[in-house]
Amino acid sequence: MVSSLAGDLSPLLDDFGLRIGRAMGWPPMAGRAAGVLMLSSAPLSTAELQSTLEASKGSVSEMTRLLVDSGTVRRFKEPGSRQYVYEWRHDAWIGCLQHMLGQTRELLTLAEHARARGDELPEPQRGRLREMHEYYTFMVRQMEEILQEYRTLKS
Repeated sequence: MVSSLAGDLSPLLDDFGLRIGRAMGWPPMAGRAAGVLMLSSAPLSTAELQSTLEASKGSVSEMTRLLVDSGTVRRFKEPGSRQYVYEWRHDAWIGCLQHMLGQTRELLTLAEHARARGDELPEPQRGRLREMHEYYTFMVRQMEEILQEYRTLKS
């Protein structure tokens, strides 16, 4: 295990893998990687993550890409180094909310396009498209408010 992690964290990392993986629809390895990075006191290289997670380079690459895309992990090169390292973002939960808001906005765009193209459909289908649009309009508005409220809380 990497020296930037204290003690035997295997049970906790397994719990991260199970719960974060299930909640986010990710493979358990992504949840374990999130746990390692969240609990690490220093940025970790791909090789360090491989060693800690006992995972292949390809698996670590895929999982870190997922975490970076989710807004919780930052990928960067340390000064004077040619290799990338990964660290849990100081504003990871804001990044996570921004990511979820982005996904929800995409679904709102889909709902808008579907409604615009669904005029010829029978009423039950048009009604479903209307409900989809109402739902995602509501969700975007609520998530924007939650994000703003959380930013205010953290500032």
